[in-house]
Amino acid sequence: MEYSQIAKQIINFNKMAFDNSFSAMSLVYEQNQKLLESFLGQAAWMPEEGKKALKDWMASYQKGCEEFKQMVDNNYAQVEAYFNKA
Repeated sequence: MEYSQIAKQIINFNKMAFDNSFSAMSLVYEQNQKLLESFLGQAAWMPEEGKKALKDWMASYQKGCEEFKQMVDNNYAQVEAYFNKA
């Protein structure tokens, strides 16, 4: 078996492991987001500025996760393209 083929298999395994881990992390995030929305809906004592800050924080976190996933996918694509040339 060629070394490039072994490298491709290792990269594919790592990408699959990352995708599975990221998917699990996303599920946890979605559950936390639902919990936070429920909490904020019932928290009459919390000022609107505080609720808005928490919602903005969650939106910023989600955007950061999406950008991170996109960056990792792009980097895996570049590595795969490199080994496909070899």
